Amino acid sequence: MMPLLDVQHLQKTYTTRFGAHQVQALADVSFTVEPGEYVAIMGESGSGKTTLLNILAALDRSTAGEVLLGGRSLSAIREKQLAAFRRSHLGFVFQDFNLLDTFSLRDNILLPLVLAGERPAAMERKLMPLAQRLGISELLSKYPYEVSGGQKQRAAVARALITAPELILADEPTGALDSRASARLLELFEAINREGQTIVMVTHSVEAASHAGRVLFLRDGRVYHQLFREGESREHQVRRISDVLTGLTQGGEQDA
Repeated sequence: MMPLLDVQHLQKTYTTRFGAHQVQALADVSFTVEPGEYVAIMGESGSGKTTLLNILAALDRSTAGEVLLGGRSLSAIREKQLAAFRRSHLGFVFQDFNLLDTFSLRDNILLPLVLAGERPAAMERKLMPLAQRLGISELLSKYPYEVSGGQKQRAAVARALITAPELILADEPTGALDSRASARLLELFEAINREGQTIVMVTHSVEAASHAGRVLFLRDGRVYHQLFREGESREHQVRRISDVLTGLTQGGEQDA
C-alpha cells in the first residue's frame, strides 16, 4: 500500500535579512505516514517542528526534498491552486483555534464548505451529526468569545473534519487548554483516529504525544528517533517518551 504521506529528504534554509546569514531549519527529514496512522512530532524549540508542519500544510516550500500526499507532490501544485488543495485534502487544528470572532461557531465550522461552493442543505447535513458528536450542537449560534477554550477547540476540530480531509494536521492543539479540556480533546483525537482518520500532530506535551500510535523526535533538523506505542499503556508510553526527551536535552545518541 502506498503511504498517505511520504516525506523525502526535506531541507529548509532561511536567509536572514540582507542575506547576511543562512539558518538551516531542516537538514534532512524523511519519514512516511500510512493511512489511518496517528503520529506525534516532538523536539526541542528550534528543532524544525513548526517548519516541517508548515511544509506539510503547503504553507511553505522546502529548499530541497519532496512531500507527497496520496502520491501527489506538493511542490508541483501551483500557487493559485494551493488554497483549494488545502481545503479539499487537509484539515487544520491550531493552538489558538483560529476562529473568526465575527462569525458564529456554525459559520466558522461551515466556512471551508462555503468557500468550496457547497449548497446550504448539503452543508447542514454534514454539520449536525458532527456537531452532535463533538458536543457543541447547542452552541452553534454562539460566538467564539462566548464559549470556553475547550468548546472553541472542538469547534475548530469540527471545521477541520467537515470536509472529510485525507489528513488532519494539528499544531500544539492542547497548548491553550486546561487539563480537563486537553484530556477530552485527546480522547476525541483517538476516537476519530480509530475510525480511520490520519492525524499528524506537533506537540511539546508528553501527555498529548502518548495518545499517538507513533512519536517522531526531531533534533537539529533531522529525525533523531521514533517510538511505536504497540499496545503499551499510555503510562508506560509517557515514561518512554520522557526518556527520549531527556536524551535529546542531554545530547545522547539513539538510533533513528
